Amino acid sequence: MDRIRVLLADDEHLVRAGIRLVLRHAEDIEVVAEAGDGDEAVDLACRLPLDVALVDIRMPGVDGLAALEQLTHRAPAVKVVMLTTFGEPGYITRALRAGAAGFLLKDTGPQELIQAVRAAARGGAVLSPRITKDLIDRYVTTDDGEARRLVGTLAEREREVLVQVGLGKSNAEIAGQLFMGEGTVKTYVSRILAKLGCDNRVRAAIIAHEAGILPAA
Repeated sequence: MDRIRVLLADDEHLVRAGIRLVLRHAEDIEVVAEAGDGDEAVDLACRLPLDVALVDIRMPGVDGLAALEQLTHRAPAVKVVMLTTFGEPGYITRALRAGAAGFLLKDTGPQELIQAVRAAARGGAVLSPRITKDLIDRYVTTDDGEARRLVGTLAEREREVLVQVGLGKSNAEIAGQLFMGEGTVKTYVSRILAKLGCDNRVRAAIIAHEAGILPAA
């Protein structure tokens, strides 16, 4: 099985070392590059075959958000997951609009980190459970009624796919769950994003939360 190739971008050596140590325990994940700032991260992502980039939001020089915006255009195949201590809500808004695959707290547990990297590589939305509620409360500007209205524009099958997206499932996982082809799932997801007015899966997942269509934990 091909390994998931990961880039770590953080200006703190100890943080990178800790993440590298955790990911080393996953046989299907390989840290292939490290960067100390956003400029270096973008350069490496444009030169190396990568699947996922774990990028700190706050770095000197070119920060993680600026790097994300560049990566979206210059290395669109790389799934960028932001590392954060969850500071200003404006960071979240900007990152979502720029196409971030999700957010992880720096104190995320080892298994949660490994699963998040796998989910991002497979096209899933990565939302650390500890910050999901804050993301919803701070980012979403529509009320519950508006979220339900948006979800109401979806066909039954689209709604079923949205529920799976809201649970953080990848296209492959959704295909298995709903007995669909992976290409068909991709088509459904694109259609759902267009109907909801979202530009990425994370925002669609948040609307699913707001609309109350996800199963209770």
